[in-house]
Amino acid sequence: MSAFRVVGVGPGDPELVTLKAARLIREAGVVAYHQGVGKSSNARRIVADLVSPGTVEEVLQYPVTTGVTDHPGGYDGAMSDFYDECEQRVGAHLAQGRDVVLLAEGDPLLYGSAMYLHDRLSERHETAIVPGVPAFAAATAAAGTPLVRHTDVLTVLPGTLDEPELARRLADTDGAIIMKLGRTFAKVRSAMEQAGRLDGALYVERASMAEERSMPVADVDPATVPYFSLIVVPGDTKPVPRPRDVRPSATAEVLVVGLGPGPDRWLTPEVEQALAEVGHVVGYAPYVERVPQRAGLQRHASGNTVEVDRARLALDLALSGEKVAVVSGGDAGVFGMASAVFEAAEDPQYADVHVKVLPGVSAVQAVAARAGAPVGADFAVLSLSDRLKPWDVVEARVRAIARADLVLAVYNPRSRARPTQVGELRSILLEERPGDTVVVVGRDVGRAEESLTVTTLEALDPETIDMKCLLVIGASSTRVTASGQVWTPRFVDPTPSP
Repeated sequence: MSAFRVVGVGPGDPELVTLKAARLIREAGVVAYHQGVGKSSNARRIVADLVSPGTVEEVLQYPVTTGVTDHPGGYDGAMSDFYDECEQRVGAHLAQGRDVVLLAEGDPLLYGSAMYLHDRLSERHETAIVPGVPAFAAATAAAGTPLVRHTDVLTVLPGTLDEPELARRLADTDGAIIMKLGRTFAKVRSAMEQAGRLDGALYVERASMAEERSMPVADVDPATVPYFSLIVVPGDTKPVPRPRDVRPSATAEVLVVGLGPGPDRWLTPEVEQALAEVGHVVGYAPYVERVPQRAGLQRHASGNTVEVDRARLALDLALSGEKVAVVSGGDAGVFGMASAVFEAAEDPQYADVHVKVLPGVSAVQAVAARAGAPVGADFAVLSLSDRLKPWDVVEARVRAIARADLVLAVYNPRSRARPTQVGELRSILLEERPGDTVVVVGRDVGRAEESLTVTTLEALDPETIDMKCLLVIGASSTRVTASGQVWTPRFVDPTPSP
C-alpha cells in the first residue's frame, strides 16, 4: 500500500535535515515540492544530495505568488484551484502504488503549503508528518539571545496582519517571532515602534543558509528584505513598569474609564482623549484589547477575577509617576472597575493617589435604548452573580424589587458556573409578578452579533440566556407598542388594580 509522507526539511542548511526525513527522501518513489513562478524550489535545493537517481519528481508550481491574478475567484480562488490540481497529481501517484514524499521548508505545519495537500489526501491515504526544524529556531540561534524564559509567552505572528492588530499583539506578548516579511516589512517595523518593541529586536535573513545575515531591525533597509526573513523579538526586550521606589509624583492620579458596551462610536470624546494621553492601560484582557495600540502605550491585561490586583498595579504605576487609565466595559461605575480601584486605594500607601472616574455608556442604557424606553421610570440594577455576595442576599433584593414594582435590569445573568440562577430569578419574580410581565433580552448590543428579544416572564427560557445577555424586566406599568417597542410611563396610575 502506497504512503504519503509530508517531510519538513528544515530552514536551509542540509545538515539540519533530520535523520528520519533523510531516510524517507532516499526511499521515496516520488518526491514532490512546491516552487514559485520562474524560481527553483528551496526545499528541493536543501535535499539535493538525498534524492536518489531515478526518483520521479513532481514539481508543483504556484500559479501566482503576489496576490495579483485575473482568476474570477481572486487570489483565494486561484490557490484553491491550484491545490485541487496538486491533489489530483499527487493522488495519481499514490493510486498507482508509489510512495510520495512531499517536501516542506522548515516545519510542514507552520505556515506551509504542504498542509493543504495533507488536508486533502490524509483521509484517503496512509499519511504521516515528519517535523522539521522551523526557520524561527534557526533564526533564534543566529540571534544568540534567549527568546523566552520561565513563564514568558511566545507569540508567532504573520507580518500580513493589519498594522494595529500586529502592534497590539506585540505589546501584549513577551517574546515574538514575526514571519512573512518581504513587502510587509515597513508596516511591521511601524507596528513594532508603536508597541515599543523595536529596541533589541533582531532581523534574520535566510537563517542557516550560506547567505545568512542578521542585524538590528532598526538598521534594515525595507527595499532589501526577501521573503526568506523573519524578526526575533526576545522576551527580555518587553518593557516593564518602573519600580515603586521612584520618587512619587506630586500629582499622582489614576483614571478609571468606561469604554461603552462595544462599538467605538459609543466611546465618549472625554474617554478617547484620556486614553490618548496615558502611558499605561490596565484592565480585563478583552477590554484592554479594545484600546488601540500606539507608540509609548503599555497595556497590562489580566483575567476576570483579579480586579483588586489590577487596581493595585494601576495605583503603583501612578505612584511611580506614570499616567495610567483603568478600563472597564460599559460604565466603570456600574459593576466595573471603579469600586475596585477605590477599594484598593483605601490602603494608606495610596493616600497621595487621586482616583478620577470618567463615565461611559452603560450596557443597561444601550439595551434600553434599543428596546425603546423601558427604564423611563424608577428602576433597579442588580448583578445576578453571587461571586462577591451570597445568593440569599441576591434573592432578598430580587423580592424587594419585585414587591416595590420597579423595573429591574439584570447584569451577569448566567455563566457555566451559575447555570441555574436565571431560572431561580424567574421563579422568584413569578411569585410576585404576573406571567405577562414584559421582559427584554439584549445580547451583544452594539456589536455585529447583536440581538434583541421582547418576551414575557412566563415565556422566558433560562436556557437561552448567557453572560452576553442583559435582561430588563418590566414593572406592572411597562408597555409594548404595536411595533414592538418597550416603554415604561414616567407617571404612576394611582387607581388600584381590581
